[in-house]
Amino acid sequence: MSFDADIITLFPELFPGPLGASVIGRGLAENLWSLRTHQLREFASDKHRTVDDTPAGGGPGMVLRADVLARAIDHVSPETDTRPRLLMSPRGEPLTQNLVREFAGEAGLVIVCGRFEGVDQRVIDSRNLREVSIGDYVLAGGEVAAMVLLEAVVRLLPGVLGKAESHADESHESGLLEYPHYTRPAIFEGQTIPDVLTSGDHGKVDDWRQSESEKLTRLRRPDLWAKRHKD
Repeated sequence: MSFDADIITLFPELFPGPLGASVIGRGLAENLWSLRTHQLREFASDKHRTVDDTPAGGGPGMVLRADVLARAIDHVSPETDTRPRLLMSPRGEPLTQNLVREFAGEAGLVIVCGRFEGVDQRVIDSRNLREVSIGDYVLAGGEVAAMVLLEAVVRLLPGVLGKAESHADESHESGLLEYPHYTRPAIFEGQTIPDVLTSGDHGKVDDWRQSESEKLTRLRRPDLWAKRHKD
């Protein structure tokens, strides 16, 4: 099954950006997934290609128009398209590894990159846009957030990382943060690799990694630790 991503944006020149590099870019070159960008201004109806207007009720900034964005969405994602339609938004549901796995199981994604003060709520409602946030902060637009989401999703697609076990022990996959890693040289600035990792005892290595993951999670993410024990 192919994974097709369509991006609606005012800045298509920003893509693929980091999505064109490393294993994600190699997956793109090998057609393990596809990426298409769509300039929102192409769907404006006036000669100035206006996509925004002042907010109803007053206030600062501008708001993306419902009619223009609706035309773009309908062109990119007709009624027969089953892919989720996302709006990158600081007020959206948090992007978690569980949500990433959910999206990786889809045939692809249609992602709207917001700009200005926001998007007319009527197009969010009528086109079933699912709002997603990459964190509790505000960016100038949704393009970087879309790249973050797509990188997290695409790396889970079959063949992109090469081996399924490549991400099995990573942070957030099991509800824990990932354990520390070490490699050569054996001694670096007086610091040595923990003896258990060079012992050849795989059972002890597994126990050590589990213990270190639990320790890091308790220390750095008590919210994850509490949720793990609550569940």
